[in-house]
Amino acid sequence: MPPHYTPSIPTLTPRSLWHAGKILLAASTLALAGCATNPNTQQQAENSSHLIIRDSYLSKTKSDPLGAYLASSDFNRVRSSGAYSEPRTPSLVSTALEVLGVKYKFGGESPNTGFDCSGLVSYAAEKSLGLKLPRQSSEMARQGISVKRSELKRGDLVFFNTRGARFSHVGIYLGNHKFVHAPRTGSVVRIEDMNIAYWKKRYNGARRLVAANTARK
Repeated sequence: MPPHYTPSIPTLTPRSLWHAGKILLAASTLALAGCATNPNTQQQAENSSHLIIRDSYLSKTKSDPLGAYLASSDFNRVRSSGAYSEPRTPSLVSTALEVLGVKYKFGGESPNTGFDCSGLVSYAAEKSLGLKLPRQSSEMARQGISVKRSELKRGDLVFFNTRGARFSHVGIYLGNHKFVHAPRTGSVVRIEDMNIAYWKKRYNGARRLVAANTARK
Protein backbone atom coordinates (compact mmCIF):
# COMPACT_ATOMS: atom_id res chain seq x y z
CA MET A 1 0.00 0.00 0.00
CA PRO A 2 1.56 3.33 -1.09
CA PRO A 3 2.44 5.66 1.70
CA HIS A 4 -0.13 8.28 2.50
CA TYR A 5 0.84 11.69 1.01
CA THR A 6 0.23 14.74 3.11
CA PRO A 7 0.65 18.04 1.21
CA SER A 8 2.98 20.43 2.88
CA ILE A 9 1.61 23.76 4.02
CA PRO A 10 4.09 26.63 3.61
CA THR A 11 5.10 28.24 6.81
CA LEU A 12 4.07 31.93 6.97
CA THR A 13 7.05 33.79 8.25
CA PRO A 14 7.06 37.54 8.99
CA ARG A 15 9.15 38.07 5.85
CA SER A 16 6.63 36.25 3.61
CA LEU A 17 3.74 38.14 5.16
CA TRP A 18 5.52 41.45 4.50
CA HIS A 19 6.16 40.45 0.87
CA ALA A 20 2.50 39.48 0.36
CA GLY A 21 1.40 42.78 1.87
CA LYS A 22 3.51 44.69 -0.64
CA ILE A 23 1.87 42.82 -3.52
CA LEU A 24 -1.62 43.54 -2.20
CA LEU A 25 -0.77 47.22 -1.67
CA ALA A 26 0.54 47.56 -5.23
CA ALA A 27 -2.54 45.87 -6.62
CA SER A 28 -4.88 48.11 -4.66
CA THR A 29 -2.95 51.21 -5.78
CA LEU A 30 -3.34 50.21 -9.44
CA ALA A 31 -7.03 49.59 -8.90
CA LEU A 32 -7.51 53.02 -7.37
CA ALA A 33 -5.51 54.62 -10.17
CA GLY A 34 -7.70 52.87 -12.69
CA CYS A 35 -10.84 54.20 -10.99
CA ALA A 36 -9.45 57.72 -11.01
CA THR A 37 -8.42 57.73 -14.67
CA ASN A 38 -11.81 58.40 -16.25
CA PRO A 39 -12.91 61.23 -13.93
CA ASN A 40 -9.51 62.95 -14.33
CA THR A 41 -9.66 62.63 -18.11
CA GLN A 42 -13.16 64.07 -18.12
CA GLN A 43 -12.09 66.94 -15.84
CA GLN A 44 -9.11 67.69 -18.06
CA ALA A 45 -11.36 67.79 -21.12
CA GLU A 46 -13.75 70.18 -19.39
CA ASN A 47 -10.86 72.41 -18.29
CA SER A 48 -9.46 72.40 -21.81
CA SER A 49 -12.85 73.44 -23.19
CA HIS A 50 -13.06 76.33 -20.71
CA LEU A 51 -9.53 77.44 -21.62
CA ILE A 52 -10.39 77.52 -25.32
CA ILE A 53 -13.44 79.68 -24.63
CA ARG A 54 -11.43 81.96 -22.33
CA ASP A 55 -8.56 82.36 -24.81
CA SER A 56 -11.01 83.14 -27.61
CA TYR A 57 -12.64 85.80 -25.43
CA LEU A 58 -9.34 87.33 -24.32
CA SER A 59 -8.02 87.47 -27.88
CA LYS A 60 -10.84 89.88 -28.69
CA THR A 61 -10.86 91.89 -25.50
CA LYS A 62 -7.23 91.99 -24.46
CA SER A 63 -6.47 95.21 -22.55
CA ASP A 64 -10.04 96.23 -23.21
CA PRO A 65 -12.23 95.37 -20.17
CA LEU A 66 -14.31 98.55 -20.50
CA GLY A 67 -14.81 98.09 -24.22
CA ALA A 68 -15.82 94.48 -23.68
CA TYR A 69 -18.44 95.55 -21.14
CA LEU A 70 -19.81 98.39 -23.28
CA ALA A 71 -20.19 96.02 -26.22
CA SER A 72 -21.83 93.31 -24.11
CA SER A 73 -25.48 92.35 -23.91
CA ASP A 74 -25.47 93.41 -20.23
CA PHE A 75 -24.60 96.99 -21.18
CA ASN A 76 -27.20 97.00 -23.97
CA ARG A 77 -29.89 95.82 -21.54
CA VAL A 78 -28.99 98.59 -19.10
CA ARG A 79 -29.05 101.15 -21.88
CA SER A 80 -32.43 100.01 -23.21
CA SER A 81 -33.89 100.14 -19.70
CA GLY A 82 -33.16 103.86 -19.52
CA ALA A 83 -30.46 103.63 -16.85
CA TYR A 84 -27.99 104.86 -19.47
CA SER A 85 -28.90 107.64 -21.87
CA GLU A 86 -26.93 109.22 -24.71
CA PRO A 87 -26.87 113.01 -24.98
CA ARG A 88 -29.58 114.42 -27.23
CA THR A 89 -26.96 115.83 -29.60
CA PRO A 90 -24.50 113.04 -30.43
CA SER A 91 -20.86 113.85 -29.75
CA LEU A 92 -17.73 112.51 -31.41
CA VAL A 93 -17.29 110.18 -28.43
CA SER A 94 -20.87 108.91 -28.18
CA THR A 95 -20.97 108.24 -31.94
CA ALA A 96 -17.77 106.19 -31.74
CA LEU A 97 -19.00 104.27 -28.69
CA GLU A 98 -22.15 103.30 -30.59
CA VAL A 99 -20.04 101.15 -32.93
CA LEU A 100 -17.99 99.30 -30.28
CA GLY A 101 -17.49 95.72 -31.40
CA VAL A 102 -17.72 96.46 -35.13
CA LYS A 103 -14.98 94.50 -36.93
CA TYR A 104 -11.81 96.08 -38.28
CA LYS A 105 -11.59 96.36 -42.05
CA PHE A 106 -8.80 98.10 -43.91
CA GLY A 107 -10.36 100.99 -45.84
CA GLY A 108 -13.67 100.53 -44.01
CA GLU A 109 -15.63 103.61 -43.02
CA SER A 110 -19.10 102.47 -41.96
CA PRO A 111 -20.68 100.05 -39.45
CA ASN A 112 -21.87 97.90 -42.35
CA THR A 113 -18.42 97.36 -43.86
CA GLY A 114 -16.27 97.72 -40.75
CA PHE A 115 -13.71 100.39 -39.86
CA ASP A 116 -10.03 101.08 -39.96
CA CYS A 117 -8.65 103.69 -37.55
CA SER A 118 -9.12 106.77 -39.72
CA GLY A 119 -12.40 105.43 -41.12
CA LEU A 120 -13.85 105.30 -37.60
CA VAL A 121 -12.76 108.88 -36.84
CA SER A 122 -14.07 110.16 -40.21
CA TYR A 123 -17.42 108.46 -39.62
CA ALA A 124 -17.79 109.82 -36.08
CA ALA A 125 -16.72 113.36 -37.04
CA GLU A 126 -19.15 113.60 -39.94
CA LYS A 127 -22.08 112.09 -38.01
CA SER A 128 -21.61 114.20 -34.89
CA LEU A 129 -19.77 117.38 -35.89
CA GLY A 130 -20.68 117.70 -39.56
CA LEU A 131 -16.99 117.62 -40.47
CA LYS A 132 -15.63 115.94 -43.58
CA LEU A 133 -12.12 114.96 -42.53
CA PRO A 134 -9.25 113.81 -44.75
CA ARG A 135 -9.17 110.04 -45.04
CA GLN A 136 -5.59 109.48 -43.86
CA SER A 137 -4.61 109.76 -40.19
CA SER A 138 -1.45 111.72 -41.10
CA GLU A 139 -3.64 114.32 -42.81
CA MET A 140 -6.08 114.40 -39.88
CA ALA A 141 -3.11 115.41 -37.71
CA ARG A 142 -3.16 118.79 -39.48
CA GLN A 143 -6.81 119.50 -38.63
CA GLY A 144 -8.07 121.54 -35.68
CA ILE A 145 -5.64 122.76 -33.03
CA SER A 146 -2.74 121.05 -31.28
CA VAL A 147 -3.35 119.91 -27.70
CA LYS A 148 -0.80 119.01 -25.02
CA ARG A 149 -1.21 115.59 -23.44
CA SER A 150 -1.73 117.19 -20.04
CA GLU A 151 -4.64 119.20 -21.49
CA LEU A 152 -6.48 116.40 -23.29
CA LYS A 153 -10.27 116.55 -23.23
CA ARG A 154 -12.98 114.08 -24.15
CA GLY A 155 -13.36 114.03 -27.94
CA ASP A 156 -9.79 115.04 -28.84
CA LEU A 157 -8.05 113.01 -31.53
CA VAL A 158 -4.99 111.12 -30.28
CA PHE A 159 -2.25 109.97 -32.66
CA PHE A 160 0.33 107.19 -32.49
CA ASN A 161 3.28 105.91 -34.48
CA THR A 162 2.41 102.25 -35.09
CA ARG A 163 3.98 101.71 -38.52
CA GLY A 164 7.30 103.47 -38.24
CA ALA A 165 5.75 106.76 -39.32
CA ARG A 166 4.36 109.64 -37.27
CA PHE A 167 0.58 109.92 -37.01
CA SER A 168 0.07 106.49 -38.63
CA HIS A 169 -2.71 105.61 -36.16
CA VAL A 170 -5.56 107.67 -34.68
CA GLY A 171 -8.21 107.25 -32.00
CA ILE A 172 -10.69 109.38 -30.03
CA TYR A 173 -9.89 110.33 -26.44
CA LEU A 174 -12.50 109.38 -23.82
CA GLY A 175 -10.96 110.79 -20.65
CA ASN A 176 -9.12 109.05 -17.81
CA HIS A 177 -6.31 108.02 -20.22
CA LYS A 178 -8.67 105.89 -22.34
CA PHE A 179 -9.34 106.13 -26.08
CA VAL A 180 -11.55 104.32 -28.57
CA HIS A 181 -10.17 103.12 -31.90
CA ALA A 182 -10.18 100.44 -34.59
CA PRO A 183 -6.90 98.61 -33.84
CA ARG A 184 -5.97 96.09 -36.51
CA THR A 185 -7.03 93.22 -38.74
CA GLY A 186 -8.77 90.49 -36.75
CA SER A 187 -9.88 92.88 -34.02
CA VAL A 188 -12.89 95.14 -33.41
CA VAL A 189 -13.57 98.76 -32.44
CA ARG A 190 -12.61 98.88 -28.78
CA ILE A 191 -11.25 100.92 -25.88
CA GLU A 192 -7.59 101.04 -24.84
CA ASP A 193 -5.56 102.52 -22.02
CA MET A 194 -3.01 105.10 -23.19
CA ASN A 195 -0.83 104.34 -20.15
CA ILE A 196 -0.09 100.82 -21.40
CA ALA A 197 3.60 100.73 -22.41
CA TYR A 198 2.86 100.02 -26.09
CA TRP A 199 0.68 103.11 -26.56
CA LYS A 200 2.65 105.33 -24.20
CA LYS A 201 5.81 104.73 -26.21
CA ARG A 202 4.12 105.45 -29.55
CA TYR A 203 2.04 108.50 -28.62
CA ASN A 204 2.59 111.34 -31.14
CA GLY A 205 0.25 114.11 -30.05
CA ALA A 206 -3.37 115.25 -30.15
CA ARG A 207 -5.67 117.59 -32.06
CA ARG A 208 -8.95 119.20 -31.07
CA LEU A 209 -11.62 119.52 -33.76
CA VAL A 210 -14.22 122.26 -34.04
CA ALA A 211 -17.76 121.45 -35.18
CA ALA A 212 -18.62 122.71 -38.66
CA ASN A 213 -21.46 124.95 -37.43
CA THR A 214 -19.18 126.47 -34.77
CA ALA A 215 -16.39 127.12 -37.25
CA ARG A 216 -18.76 129.12 -39.49
CA LYS A 217 -19.75 131.54 -36.71
